[in-house]
Amino acid sequence: MRSMSRRVLLAAALLGSSLVGAQAQDKTPVKLGAIEILTGPNSRYGIAIQRGFDLALADINKAGGVLGGRPLAIAYEDSAGAKEQALNAARKLIGRDKVPLILGPTLSNEMFAAGPVANERKVPIVGTSTTANGITAIGPYVFRTSLPEADVIPVTLKTAQAKFGIKRVAVMYGNDDAFTKSAYDVMKASLEKLGIETLTTETFGSKDSDFSAQLTKIKALNPDAIVLSALVEAASGIELQARQLGIPEKVFFIGGNGLNSPKLGDIAGKSADGTLVGSPWFIGKPDAANQAFVNAFKDKYGGDLPDQFAAQAYDTLFIVAKAIDAAGAPDSEKIKDALIKVKHTGVMGPFSFSDSRDPADTSGVVVLVMKGGKFQLLQ
Repeated sequence: MRSMSRRVLLAAALLGSSLVGAQAQDKTPVKLGAIEILTGPNSRYGIAIQRGFDLALADINKAGGVLGGRPLAIAYEDSAGAKEQALNAARKLIGRDKVPLILGPTLSNEMFAAGPVANERKVPIVGTSTTANGITAIGPYVFRTSLPEADVIPVTLKTAQAKFGIKRVAVMYGNDDAFTKSAYDVMKASLEKLGIETLTTETFGSKDSDFSAQLTKIKALNPDAIVLSALVEAASGIELQARQLGIPEKVFFIGGNGLNSPKLGDIAGKSADGTLVGSPWFIGKPDAANQAFVNAFKDKYGGDLPDQFAAQAYDTLFIVAKAIDAAGAPDSEKIKDALIKVKHTGVMGPFSFSDSRDPADTSGVVVLVMKGGKFQLLQ
């Protein structure tokens, strides 16, 4: 009887050790989901983000992956900038692919559609470019690594007031998009707080291409600056038409996060010179980690330069990888609990989450000015 008991115990011990060994040798990829705009007019944001993720993915896997040697993988879904498509993508990634975490979506509009699904299914979802008010209020499984506009726009406006003495502005914003509408709300409150007079507030739709009526009215009012909340396609058209209508270069544009893209200079050219934006990241940051990222990005993508969206995505995947390691398994609940505790220093600088699952540190915000079609630090 004792001999049988010993054999049972020995078998159990051997089974336990073999399971540990199997776990240690597990090379099954840990597959995450990502919902990004990869086609359509706003794909320049989603493609930059995808490139940032893919560069980080290669670096993480080269260093050994996660969970003691398992490679990371990303299943991408194209939202095309449509809320319904983002919603369906979240359902597909959770229901069919069984991903333990979702990255994205690209725009705040899409997060307001997809976030509640992830939250209801208890799958953490991490936005890298969703800056509208109320994103993380969707629920405890919704995180973001992008600084909300409420933390960036006031810095930009205060800097413009101090450096250029602006006193009277015109405001333009897209009124059919959650992101641009939310940024406008921040702009309005910040202008009032700074005592800057708003001469007129003009709206437009995200698919509009003719802004001459609004700009003609603004030209007659002779503001010191035009405060603009728009995505980069509309912003480029507005800035081009403003100069064509004779609004002088001394009347510069002050933008939100949607204007913080090198594509503004590519499309609007000289018309974009003088545009001010606030940013938590700048390509010219001299630290070694940032310059290594910029050079690696250029090498991987044929000389193309990264933007803020690529940088935020790059850091985010490292943050998520740290959370997976801390969780000890690709388990949604454990990853959610680990995410809130992650601390990471990357190309964006030091990062941690606040209790509300927003970025906790706003000290890195800088103001950029476009000159010769490229953004540089405002001196």
